[in-house]
Amino acid sequence: MSGLAVHRLTLSHFRSHKRAVLETDGRPVALFGANGAGKTNILEAISMLSPGRGLRGAKVDEMARTPEALGWKVTAELESLHQTHEVETSWQAAGSRTVLIDGKTAPQIALGRVARVVWLVPVMDRLWVEGAEGRRRFLDRMVMSFEPTHAEASLTYDKAMRERNRMLKDQIRDPAWYSAVESQMAKAGARIHQNRKSALHLLQSAQEQAETAFPAADLALTHADGIEMPTNEIELTAALADNRPRDMMAGRTLIGPHRADLEATYRAKEIAARKCSTGEQKALLVSLILANSRALAAEFGAPPILLLDEVAAHLDADRRAALYDEITTLGAQAWMTGTGAELFESLGQRAEYWEVFEDAGNSSIKIQ
Repeated sequence: MSGLAVHRLTLSHFRSHKRAVLETDGRPVALFGANGAGKTNILEAISMLSPGRGLRGAKVDEMARTPEALGWKVTAELESLHQTHEVETSWQAAGSRTVLIDGKTAPQIALGRVARVVWLVPVMDRLWVEGAEGRRRFLDRMVMSFEPTHAEASLTYDKAMRERNRMLKDQIRDPAWYSAVESQMAKAGARIHQNRKSALHLLQSAQEQAETAFPAADLALTHADGIEMPTNEIELTAALADNRPRDMMAGRTLIGPHRADLEATYRAKEIAARKCSTGEQKALLVSLILANSRALAAEFGAPPILLLDEVAAHLDADRRAALYDEITTLGAQAWMTGTGAELFESLGQRAEYWEVFEDAGNSSIKIQ
C-alpha cells in the first residue's frame, strides 16, 4: 500500500459528475470508458487536492456542473505518511475556492504539506515543440511538487512585473518609480530561479540512480533570446535596471525568470527533444514524470499520487507494461485513464478497475 493515497473520493456537482464516490485500497486505479464519459474529470478533481488550478488550468467556475452551476465540492480521505487526513476543497457561485484540512480552514499552499500530486495529460504531448510558456508551466509544476512555496514566489513576481509593465507602457522614466517594484521582482525572481535549479538537480539525480525502460533526458534551463540568465537577486536587480530602455521600447519586461525555457536532450541519441519522434517525445515525458516521482519519494517520504490521462497514447504494449511495472515498484497510487480495460491488462491484480460511463447526461462509475 502506498504511503500517499486517496482511499475515498467524493465528487459533488463537479464537471459531468453530479455525485460520485470511489473507495480504493491504495493500489493503482484504472479508469476506462468511452471518450467524453467523464474519466478526466475524476483526475481533475484529484488534482484539486494540490495548490493551483489543477491539471486543466481551469477557473473554478468552469468546473461546476451545468446547467445547475451551484458550485462544486471534492472531498478525500487521504493517507499521507501513515496519517489519515480529511481534505475538502470547494467553490460556491460568486465565491472563492475554499480548502479544509481535517475540518479546519487552510490556505491552498497547505495542501502541499499533506499531499503531492503529479500529472501527465495529452496536451503535454506537444511540450517539446510548442512555445516556452508551456515548458515553464510544466517545470514549475514539478518545482511545486518539491517546494509548494514556489507558487507564492511566482505570484509575487508576476504581480510586481505587471506593475512594472504598466509603468513601461506609460513611458515613466523616473528611476525612483522602478526601484521598489524591481526589488520585489529580483527577490522573488531569485527564489524562482533557485527553486527551478534545485528541482532540475533532483530530477537529474533521480534519472542517474534508476534503471528504467524509459530514456534519460539531459535538462538545462535557458533564457529567451540566448541572453545570460540572471541567477541571483543582485544580478537580477542590475539586469532589470540596465534593461529599462529596451523594455520601454517593447512595453514589457524582457528579462527575468518569466523568460526562462526548459531544454531537454535525448541522452542516448544526443538529439534535442523537439527533434525526436512523437513516441520518443512521449517516452521522455514519462521518464521525467517517473524521475519526479522517485525524487519526491526520497524528499517527501512517499511517492506522489500520479494522474496519467490517456497514458497509453503513443506507448506500445512493451512500454505500457514497463510503465506499469515502474509504477508498482515505486509504490505509487497512479490514477490512469483509457478507453478500454485491455489497455491495462498487464497490470493484472496490481490495480483496481472502474468503468466510467454516461447515463442520462450524468457521468456514472462502477467498480469491475
